[in-house]
Amino acid sequence: MFSSDLQAILAASSARHRHLCPRQVLGARMGLAGGAALGLALPRTDKRLLTFVETDGCFADGVEAATGCTMGHRTLRLEDYGKIAAVFVDVQTERAVRVAPQLDVRERAFAFAPGEQRHYFAQLQAYQMMPDAELLSIREVVLATSVAQIVSKPIVRANCELCGEEIINEREVVQDGQVLCRGCAAGGYYG
Repeated sequence: MFSSDLQAILAASSARHRHLCPRQVLGARMGLAGGAALGLALPRTDKRLLTFVETDGCFADGVEAATGCTMGHRTLRLEDYGKIAAVFVDVQTERAVRVAPQLDVRERAFAFAPGEQRHYFAQLQAYQMMPDAELLSIREVVLATSVAQIVSKPIVRANCELCGEEIINEREVVQDGQVLCRGCAAGGYYG
């Protein structure tokens, strides 16, 4: 099926952690499934695929290894909902799919790892071989913000009128006639 590609992806992902874990496998499998659902070859070296991961950690590295999407290329975004899930967007068509594990996937793993009593190792083994339909939930979604707004224009710059720092990628906020960064406009994640 895709095991040789999957094994190469898992090797790339695990090289960052010095080990392989079930969440990396889920990320890799979800990345492959997202690309397939959109009809896109992976990994990408262009900016046609935009990916939103809903948590960070090993899972995100599996998605990155499978898709070729990275934060540095502005093709991988984090929307931290604390969920092992991702949305894959074809930037040209704006078609999007959300991929998440089936709700009972942990319990199902034991059927694909006969004789393995430990949850972690059953999941590690099973997630590599389970059919997509048994492992993943894939559904079409519509982004709440247009791709053009998300991607923005990388050369646009402004300066915050309160803190003076530069704001890139059209992320400034105009509030009471002032150009502000999001931190000054609404409070930041640090104090």
